[in-house]
Amino acid sequence: MLKLQHQIGRNTLLILIIVVLFLPFLPLLIWSFAQGWYFPQLIPQNWTLSHWAKIGSAASRVGEGLLNSLAIALITTAISLLLGLPAGRALGLMKFPGKTGLKLFLLAPIIVSPLATLMGMQFILIRLGLNGTLLGVVLVHLMPTLPYMTLVLASVFANFEVGYEIQARSLGASPLQVFSQITLPLIAPGVMVGALFAFLISWNEFLLTFFIGGGKVFTLPMVLFTLLQGGNNGLVAAVAITSIIPGLAFLAVASRSLENDAALGGLGNV
Repeated sequence: MLKLQHQIGRNTLLILIIVVLFLPFLPLLIWSFAQGWYFPQLIPQNWTLSHWAKIGSAASRVGEGLLNSLAIALITTAISLLLGLPAGRALGLMKFPGKTGLKLFLLAPIIVSPLATLMGMQFILIRLGLNGTLLGVVLVHLMPTLPYMTLVLASVFANFEVGYEIQARSLGASPLQVFSQITLPLIAPGVMVGALFAFLISWNEFLLTFFIGGGKVFTLPMVLFTLLQGGNNGLVAAVAITSIIPGLAFLAVASRSLENDAALGGLGNV
C-alpha cells in the first residue's frame, strides 16, 4: 500500500512538472487557432484553421528553414561531440597547471556577450569566404555549444573509472574495441546530455545565424523573425509550435535513452 502511494505521489509530481513546463506554450496553441483574441476576453470568441493553412502557402520558406535548422543543429552537435570528447576526457582525468583557468576560458563565449565576439568572428569568416554560408553558421554555432559539451563530458570523466579500460586492454582488446564496448557505454548518459544541450542551443540560435548567415542562410528562428514583422500572431504561433516539435522529439529520444541506461545500471557506473 505504501509503495502504491509513493508511486501515485511520483506520478502526480511528474504531471505537475509537465504542466508547469508546457504552460507557457498554451497561449501559442490558442493563438494558432484563434481568429482574433482581444482584451478582456479570457479565451477567443472565434476559432479558425486558416493560420495552419497559411503554413502550406509559406511551405517553401518554412521547409527551407526547417531543413537548414536541422542540418546546422545536427552538424554542430556532431562536431561538438567530436571535439568535446577528447577535451572533456583530458579535463576530467588529467591534472595539469592552469586547468582551472582553461575551464574559465571555455566559459568565456557563454559569459561574454556574443556581440563582443561576433565582429571578430565575422571578419575572419569573410576572409575565409565562409560568411553567408551554412558552414560558416555551423562554425559560429560552435562558440556556445562546444563549451557545454566539453564541460558536461569533463564532469562525466571526473567520475570515470579507467580501470575498466586497462583491464580490457590487458585482455587483448584493441583501442577501438575498448572505446566502443567499454568507454562509450559508460559515458553514454553524459554524451546524450551534452548532445541535447548542443542540439537545442544550435536549433534555437538566432543572433549568430542572423549576423553570420547574412540573410542567405534561413533557419526557423529567422523565419519566425520575418513573420513577426507581418504582425500575424496566429501564423507566428503556428510556425512557433512547428519549430518546437523537432526539439521535443530530440528531448524524448534523449530521455528514453537515459531511462534505458539507468535501468541497465549505466548511470551507476559513470
